[in-house]
Amino acid sequence: MGGPRPDSGPAVLVDTGGEARLSGDWTLRALSAVLPRLRRELAAASAAARWDFGAVERLDSFGAILLWHAWGRKWPETAGLAQAQRRVVERVAASAGRLLPGSVRFGPVDAIVLLGGALLDFRDHALGFVALFGRILLDLFHLARHPREWPLLEVSANMHKVGVKAMPVTALVGFLIGVVLSYLSALQLKIFGADIFIVNILGLGVIRELGPVLVSVLVAGRSGSAMTAQLGVMRVTEEIDALAAMGISRTLRLVLPKVLALTLAMPLLVLWTSAVALFGGWVSAWVELDLSLGFFVETLPAVVPIANLYIGLAKGAVFGFLIALIACHFGLRVRPNTESLSMNTTASVVSAITMVILADAVFAIATRSIGVPA
Repeated sequence: MGGPRPDSGPAVLVDTGGEARLSGDWTLRALSAVLPRLRRELAAASAAARWDFGAVERLDSFGAILLWHAWGRKWPETAGLAQAQRRVVERVAASAGRLLPGSVRFGPVDAIVLLGGALLDFRDHALGFVALFGRILLDLFHLARHPREWPLLEVSANMHKVGVKAMPVTALVGFLIGVVLSYLSALQLKIFGADIFIVNILGLGVIRELGPVLVSVLVAGRSGSAMTAQLGVMRVTEEIDALAAMGISRTLRLVLPKVLALTLAMPLLVLWTSAVALFGGWVSAWVELDLSLGFFVETLPAVVPIANLYIGLAKGAVFGFLIALIACHFGLRVRPNTESLSMNTTASVVSAITMVILADAVFAIATRSIGVPA
């Protein structure tokens, strides 16, 4: 068999004795043009026991990868490699597992490792949350001794952002929820001739449960995410570090005003949204059941004890405190990159909504015998 011409492309020939003879330039540039054909030739020659590299002009890592996988990731019985060529193939063989990783099976040990990692992450978040709450308490003690340092302007500005600006969207959603709840209830009450009990369902459902939870979900998605993003951007732009360099407490000027503002604004938003939701429920009841506004207003205080209103307002204050504290906690954990900002903003909203639902369950158990007519 004659030797290949200097300008010939890479090729694999198997002679009658079962020996595979390689020729040409086995580099990325030369192999790219003939790769499909060369893969077929390597597959046909994969069973060869002897490989002759005498006519190979150059060999790089790409060509070595093709050969290594054609050999089934193990050395053939005989490989006539030059010393430089052998070093290239040996490097590829050593790193083959990293270049083309095989399938990894998920076993019980992996599940335990994931569970342990999640528990450690939860512990870190819990400790950070408690530490932030402790710093807020220390700031309150400091302000009690130095009343002139109260950040009243910051609290007022945050109340405007989280309270006044949230009124339109909470009113719209509350009205629609009231209409839907009243309409669905009216369809069932008509069947049993219990039309007047629509006031009981709307009153207890909206004032005690639906109003606080609905407002909390909206505020967590609207104001909670904005708080986290604001603090996160300040971390990215190093504004918080600048405050620390000037000796200004970040919790006193950034965290405390947000927590106080949302804690004070949430009961008012709950009252506002519940009132609009009850109005929407009456509109639907008026259309479906011909229920007058006078009867609705007179019956509501009689069938819904005032304790339910107090419970709803208390839920609003607690939910607002939790949402603001969680939002600030995740905002201060943002690292100086955009990916961390998006991840912590998402985690803030999800965690706040989850904590609101858990706190509502605790309220339901603690107040199960309060404000519920026998």
